[in-house]
Amino acid sequence: MARGVVRGLGIVLLLAGVGLLGWVGWQYFGTGITSNRTMDQLERELRDEWRAETTIKEPAAGTPFTLVRIPKFGAEWVKPVVEGVGKGELARGIGHYPQTQLPGVPGNFAIAGHRVTHGSPFRKLLELRKGDQVVVETADAIYTYELDTSPRDLTVKPSDTWVLDPVPGKPQETPTKSLITLTTCEDLFHSPDRSIAFGHLINLEKKR
Repeated sequence: MARGVVRGLGIVLLLAGVGLLGWVGWQYFGTGITSNRTMDQLERELRDEWRAETTIKEPAAGTPFTLVRIPKFGAEWVKPVVEGVGKGELARGIGHYPQTQLPGVPGNFAIAGHRVTHGSPFRKLLELRKGDQVVVETADAIYTYELDTSPRDLTVKPSDTWVLDPVPGKPQETPTKSLITLTTCEDLFHSPDRSIAFGHLINLEKKR
């Protein structure tokens, strides 16, 4: 009887191990496949919408409204930005912190993305350095930002919301420039800490 119990326990542990491996595999590979497909689809839909629309709409929660390009990551690197930074939004692309500004206006346009899982749009973010560019395209304009800091230079806790201030770290100051803040996990594996990069607008190209 004892042998049967041990054997049964071994089977249970084996199945649990297989299940855990399957879950890890899905998190690190499966979600990437589905999220990359979703991001490609959102990019196409957004471009189609831009061609069809004559008026500029305010972004609704969970919907794409902007495309981001980071030239250092290659000419083909283009990701949609959706409104919101919840789990659902970040599974669909890069997310925009709703309490921060939109691109091109005085204040802080702050965005977040995963380094692992769900397409890993910011997987290589820590490779960026001061002076690298981030290009943000909307329905009516293309905004080019230049980084003032590298994501490797600053790590914060999730509670450090000052990075989202209109002028980061200066809550009493009225913004006069268009700024950008990029946020992502510090480590490739789960970490509560966030790596942060700041930048400022250097060029505006109107599309309409």
